[in-house]
Amino acid sequence: MRIWRRLVTVLMMMALVIPAPSVLAIEGGKVAVDSEALNKGLETPGVFRVGMEANYAPYNWSQTSKEDGAVEIANAKGEYANGYDVQTAKRIADALGLKLEVVKMEWDGLPPALQSGKIDAIIAGMSPTPQRLEQIDFTRSYYDSEICVVTRKDSKYAKATSLADFPGAKITAQLNTFHYGLIDQMEGVDKQTAMDSFPTMISSVLSKKIDGYVSERPSALAATAANSDLQIIRFEKGKGFDLKGQSTETCVGLRKGSPLTPMINEALNNFTSEDRSQLMDKMVVLNNRGESQGFWSEVAGIWKTYKGQFMKGALNTMVIALVSTLIGFCIGLLIAIYRSTPINGANAIVQAIYRIFDFVIVAYIEIFRGTPMMVQAMLIFYGSKLFLDIDMSAMLAAFLIVSINTGAYLAEVIRGGIISVDNGQNEAAKAIGMSHLQTMIFVVLPQAIRSILPALGNEFVINIKDTSVLNVIAVTELFFVTRSAAGKTYLTFQTFFIVSVIYFVLTFATTRLLRLVEKKMSGSDHYTVYQSSTSEVNIHE
Repeated sequence: MRIWRRLVTVLMMMALVIPAPSVLAIEGGKVAVDSEALNKGLETPGVFRVGMEANYAPYNWSQTSKEDGAVEIANAKGEYANGYDVQTAKRIADALGLKLEVVKMEWDGLPPALQSGKIDAIIAGMSPTPQRLEQIDFTRSYYDSEICVVTRKDSKYAKATSLADFPGAKITAQLNTFHYGLIDQMEGVDKQTAMDSFPTMISSVLSKKIDGYVSERPSALAATAANSDLQIIRFEKGKGFDLKGQSTETCVGLRKGSPLTPMINEALNNFTSEDRSQLMDKMVVLNNRGESQGFWSEVAGIWKTYKGQFMKGALNTMVIALVSTLIGFCIGLLIAIYRSTPINGANAIVQAIYRIFDFVIVAYIEIFRGTPMMVQAMLIFYGSKLFLDIDMSAMLAAFLIVSINTGAYLAEVIRGGIISVDNGQNEAAKAIGMSHLQTMIFVVLPQAIRSILPALGNEFVINIKDTSVLNVIAVTELFFVTRSAAGKTYLTFQTFFIVSVIYFVLTFATTRLLRLVEKKMSGSDHYTVYQSSTSEVNIHE
């Protein structure tokens, strides 16, 4: 009997010592999980990398300090993310014992970033629509909202109480959200093209381009708090939108089959409805800038608050444009020299190899000249991780994308400059024994580059402006920073007025500098002709 008692005692002690890794339990707000299973759902062990726009107040926005519990944005040093999503992400990370890392991305870039492993989760006010459920998994809800319409206070639709009160109204919603499909329920409306962000829609309503937009109530509250000319239309019971199976729940998006799903669900169990309401109310108040101060005062306020981010964005824009233009020039130069190399008289093998490389070069030029840089950015940045498991940084991807794009354009520009040089100079160089490479370096290229210098300068200026498309892969350039400021303040026109001035200063200063370089390379306009002492020749018959 004693032996059995001892055996039972030993087994009980072993059960207490050896944990059951698959069992979840809440202990003081923490979720006890199997660390091996947890790390399988993370790209970096111990780090919970969350993607969001930081441009969708009060769910998420960016600010310039870590006040009020903000978290530094990993891919935008000096910027901090705050809002309902950020505070929810902090709760989850704390419950799982993980370090939170916020990654700022465009809305359209969030799903591919999740699927490619750039981020571990999407916490960005996202709802589990049927289309999204086909691509990613969702946790239980961490907030449930209602759908409303935002319009101007002086609009003829301001007193609407039902969906039938909008005949002829120009209504839109955010791109890639189920809100846009709900517009079809509004009888007689003029459905407008979906817009990419809430700041853009707010600006369109304020400028009377449209009459209103469909929104969830928290974002509508933030918009009306920042813009006193806006108001929220709430419908009478039974006269509002029929969601038809669509959910207004806000959930965490995860990769298909992610082991994080049950763990996060368990972590959200302690997040009560009362806690959620209190947190959302706090975030709406925190984001509220108060009454309008007048256009110029608001411009000054935005500049004072975000000037550091604007300057950093402008610096990154100039560095990307300059370095990429130089690299692109080198790529284009090598291609132009190669394609202008004569192969007449070469043996069949050399000619075959030349034609193969020439075909590859032509394909490269046509593909990169024939597709938008934004598409190239999405494919290279996310595709390299998804298919090749190459996790390149956003800045490295920016240099690569702009460089190869510039190289494709400049290859033909430089080749045109080479062709423009009189062929007699090539023949003269050959006559004095110069090789093709020597002729290119010392005779043709100096003249060709001088003739295409305006085109090179123009390409540099274009790159300064075209870096704005890199915001889709979360490069912290000028336009990316601007959208963050507009998303926090909801003062879209004022913010874009500031950035337009910055872009103008950058491009104007660049063009003036390039003009000086062109003038310097052109040399003097006045020449003195000296007669050779051997120019007089006596001819005797």
